[in-house]
Amino acid sequence: MDYMSYLNMARAWFLSTGLKILLLIVLVILVLKALKALSPRISKAMILSKDDPESEKRATTLGAVVHNLLRIVILILAAMTLLAQLGVAIGPLLATAGIAGLAVGFAGQSLVKDYINGFFILMQDQIRVGDFIEAAGKNGLVEKVTLKMTTLRDINGNVHFIPNGNIDLVTNKTKEFSRYVFDIGVAYREDVDEVIGAIRQVDEEIRNDPAFGGDILQPIEILGLDRFDDSAVVIRARTTTKPGRQWMIGRDFNRRLKKTFDAMGIEIPFPHVTLYMGEDKKGQAPPLRVNTLS
Repeated sequence: MDYMSYLNMARAWFLSTGLKILLLIVLVILVLKALKALSPRISKAMILSKDDPESEKRATTLGAVVHNLLRIVILILAAMTLLAQLGVAIGPLLATAGIAGLAVGFAGQSLVKDYINGFFILMQDQIRVGDFIEAAGKNGLVEKVTLKMTTLRDINGNVHFIPNGNIDLVTNKTKEFSRYVFDIGVAYREDVDEVIGAIRQVDEEIRNDPAFGGDILQPIEILGLDRFDDSAVVIRARTTTKPGRQWMIGRDFNRRLKKTFDAMGIEIPFPHVTLYMGEDKKGQAPPLRVNTLS
């Protein structure tokens, strides 16, 4: 064949097959870009007209998963169509892929478990991006959730990648609302009712502060005198806050309570030691000699 024959064959292939492949590639690129642009709208549609942070977190999490699944499906369909245009028989290829997939499934049961657990975690709304959770012995803020893996970042900035198959118990500390529990110890000599009044005073003060009041959902709950410790009586209380705001509120509450106790003369106890020297049968105690070092 001469040069013109090759050129004519290439032109014919391009007009019959090459043009279809080019259009397929362009179409896939456009569809992927459109999918990326529509992802925020998909997330908003999943909120179901609820304008609250909890629904937004769930929509963001599910929207990212749906986006990734659709992207994978589009790429697989595009690859199959491309192979068909190149003359590759799809039937035997699919059969081979099915057998290989079955073998991989048996060999990678942990991977299958990851995906199954991830599916139920998402469908049951156990975890969302932005939640603070404890899972697989790790605490942290959820940065990403997929069908296979959950990514946490702890308070030290460490990132934990947890396969969903390893998650058998999830403790979500920021679902719908959060609570901070106070165990407030005061000296035995203090009037418990006076201490409770001081706690309520601090709660009213912090709820009236514009910097914190919007994050507190209800007045503090005084659960009562909880226990008698060695050198203190402990009063338990709890405050209810917006999700994830409990630690900030709790720390500032403790700061204000310390200042209020100081102003009112309420003693926050420290360990005390009582020395008993013993008595003889006549009720006399031996002298206690104390030497001080200068």
